[in-house]
Amino acid sequence: MSISHSHIVTYSPAYTIVPTYECFNRCSYCNFRADPGKSPWMSLEATESILKQLQHQNICEILILSGEVHPQSSRRSDWFQRIYDLCKLAFSMGFLPHTNAGPLSFEEMQKLKNVNVSMGLMLEQLTPELLKTVHKHAPSKLPEVRLQQLEWAGELQIPFTTGLLLGIGENENDWWETLAAIAHLHERHHHIQEVILQPHSPGSQQTFNASPFDPNKLPELIFKARQILPSDITIQIPPNLVKDKQWLLACLEAGARDLGGIGPKDEVNPDYPHLQEQELREILQPGGWELVPRLPVYPQFDGWLSGELQTVVKQWRKNDKIYLNHAFQTSYEKTRNQVFLKTVSISETNLTNAVRRG
Repeated sequence: MSISHSHIVTYSPAYTIVPTYECFNRCSYCNFRADPGKSPWMSLEATESILKQLQHQNICEILILSGEVHPQSSRRSDWFQRIYDLCKLAFSMGFLPHTNAGPLSFEEMQKLKNVNVSMGLMLEQLTPELLKTVHKHAPSKLPEVRLQQLEWAGELQIPFTTGLLLGIGENENDWWETLAAIAHLHERHHHIQEVILQPHSPGSQQTFNASPFDPNKLPELIFKARQILPSDITIQIPPNLVKDKQWLLACLEAGARDLGGIGPKDEVNPDYPHLQEQELREILQPGGWELVPRLPVYPQFDGWLSGELQTVVKQWRKNDKIYLNHAFQTSYEKTRNQVFLKTVSISETNLTNAVRRG
C-alpha cells in the first residue's frame, strides 16, 4: 500500500545500555535510580557480549542512559570515562550511540560529541515551583542548569533531543513557557531534532503520589506544541505510555510524528513495556499510518559529525531497512511542513473531530 509522506511515523530501533542506576538526585517520581554506591557499573566486557548478540538484529541506536554521579564526587571522572568508553565500544562495533546522562560540563559534552551521533536531556519543566516538590532533593533539576545544556549542545553542534515531563505538578502555562524556551534556543542554533512529550505514568518504585497524566489532554497539547515549535523539530510521544490505541492515533492526528527508541525494555518506565514493531504496525496501519525506522541522527545533521561517525552513518543509510535516507528525508520534511501549515489553520472543532476519528 502506498502511503503519502504526511502519514509516516518514525521510530528508532534501539537498545539501552545503563552504565549505572546510581544517582545523587532523588526525584520523587523516579522509577530508575538507585542510591550512590548501590548499583554496580556496567563493564565493557559485559557490554561487548550484549552488543555482539545485537549485531544482526537491525538495531541501529545504542542509548547510553545513566544515573548521575555528583559533579564534585571523586568518582565523577571514572563515571564519565566509563560512559565515554561504552560509547566508543558501541561505535567501534557499528552501532550509533546516543547518550543521556544528565547535565554534563561543556568539556564532557565536547568529548562525548566525538563518540555520539546525537545526545539528549529532558528539560522536564522550567517552573522553579517544582524545586519545592518533586525536585526538592534533585540538585541537577535546576531549570537554568538544564537550559545551559541545550545552549552548549547548540554551540557544540550536537544534534539534540529534549522534552517535557507532563503531570508532575506544573500547570498549562508552564508547558507553553518550556516549549517556547526550546523554540528560542533552536532558532539560535538549529540543533533540536525532537521534543518528547512524556506523560507521567506512576511506577512501582516512586514515592510521588499522583495520578497518571490525563491522556485526553495529550492531543490538544500536541496540537498547541506544534504551533509553538519550529516545524523542523519533530514531536515524539512514547507509545507505551499512551495505552489507549485511539488516543495514540489521535496524538498522531494532532501532530506527533515519532515514537522514539523502541527496544526490549523501557528503563525509565520499567512498569510499562515497550510496544514492539509488529504490534505498533497493527495499531497504526488501520489509521493510515506507515511505521518507518530511522537513525538516531537526522540527515540534516550528518555534516556536524566527525568523519569517522559519518562513515558509519552512511553505511546505515545505505541499508534499505533504514528508510529515512537523505533524499527521502528532504522530501518528507518538505511535505510535513506543508501539512503543518495547513494543520495550524484548522479550527478547534476540526481538532476535536480528528481526535474522535482517531
